Amino acid sequence: MKLLIVRHGDPDYQNDRLTEQGKKEAKLLSERMKMIHADECYVSPLGRAKETASYSLEKMNMQAEELLWLREFAPKVQRPEKLGVAWDFVPMDWTNMPHAFDLERWPDFPPYTDAKVGQERDWIYREFDAFLEKHGYKKDGKIFRAIRPNNDTIVFFCHFGLECILLSYLLNLPPVVLWHSTIAAPTSITTVVTEERREGIAQFRMLSFGDTSHLYAAGVEPSFSGRFRECYTNDWERMD
Repeated sequence: MKLLIVRHGDPDYQNDRLTEQGKKEAKLLSERMKMIHADECYVSPLGRAKETASYSLEKMNMQAEELLWLREFAPKVQRPEKLGVAWDFVPMDWTNMPHAFDLERWPDFPPYTDAKVGQERDWIYREFDAFLEKHGYKKDGKIFRAIRPNNDTIVFFCHFGLECILLSYLLNLPPVVLWHSTIAAPTSITTVVTEERREGIAQFRMLSFGDTSHLYAAGVEPSFSGRFRECYTNDWERMD
């Protein structure tokens, strides 16, 4: 089975929709997605993801089922500077979290426990586990049982923070590291596939992460959303 995790285009977060640049990115994404033979598509209930998906779904001649657990990772965490998302701590803070690099215990951090981050993670894990089992794969410890192995291609249109939670579940990696050390740029595609080297036993392997080749092919630089200034003196880039 192949999973394609697609991030929405450049966002207008305040109004939960795409910017004009985001619409341009979504249209370029659709030219790539129309060549993908997907078996099923799913979408976050949030506007920026649904708007992104709409361009591709039209070209793919498909519809997407809306899944609540594909929404952006929701808890608001009290960070040193302000209340905000769980994946936006500065390096001197997140690298000193007691369990940031621990797959199981990373939510055991007072700002995370206060915001019920662990409960949100567990809910997404349960929903994703049920989804995967329905599609033929059941997690068993750190591996998956291939109950009904298949070559289906499934597309998720969703969000970067949520994407890292899904990858954490599939690849057994702590999301805190993924959140802070990687970026899936707007309209990027992450591809994860099963490998069944022993009959009935599968793992997921990431073939590509945050692929924006459809933008580069059109001469378009990916949007900066999710990144921070490359040098502290780069006043034209995002700081907070």
